[in-house]
Amino acid sequence: MESELPLADELAAVFVRVSGLLLSTETVNTALTQITALAKETFPGTVGAGITLLDPDGNRVTAAATDAVVERADHLQYELGQGPCLAAWEERTVVRIDDLDRDGRWPDWVQAMTGVGLRSALSAPMVVGEEAMGAMKVYSPEAGVYGEREEHLLTMFASQAGILLANMRTREDARRVSDDLREAMRGRDVITLAKGVIMARDGADERTAFLTLADTARQRRETLRQASEHLVQSTIRRPR
Repeated sequence: MESELPLADELAAVFVRVSGLLLSTETVNTALTQITALAKETFPGTVGAGITLLDPDGNRVTAAATDAVVERADHLQYELGQGPCLAAWEERTVVRIDDLDRDGRWPDWVQAMTGVGLRSALSAPMVVGEEAMGAMKVYSPEAGVYGEREEHLLTMFASQAGILLANMRTREDARRVSDDLREAMRGRDVITLAKGVIMARDGADERTAFLTLADTARQRRETLRQASEHLVQSTIRRPR
């Protein structure tokens, strides 16, 4: 994206491109990869972009990064418990570093970053509704790369990315529930079929057929569905 574009045009372009990912992306991981790539492209002078989220165990992790230097800078923040990305997330505000060599807000992290090759950083929280989902950040090897214009742009970028991820997760959760429901329905169907086999074979009623099936499952140390599948399969294979 050209830096000479008016800010309103840049924001509009970001909205269109990030929102468009919802229609073309199938998984959250793919969306994260594409979002960080867009962020790196959007901010001139940026060497890498990344997104920090919580993993299933509640730990802060870099869910996506365009470059190894981003992962290194982030890992040191998680390890030390301090840094611009964590501050942006916790305080729900944009955090800008104009020159890492002259910034004294996170002394342990700054010292650990010696030799990493980064001078500027910009981090913004990914807030959706009342939830701070994580943070997006961009890094540069040069000092003084980011200003108020970039702060505004990254804030809007992170907001759109948060909405995208929330929608992606909702869609994946819905798909997962749908898959679980279909699996449950298949299990119910095969149990019903197995009961029918027993009823036809033994002349039993439905309750007796179910108890017979349950007893078979117990003796074989199988689930009710497994016992049902074996019975149905053996009936199908039996020569007439």
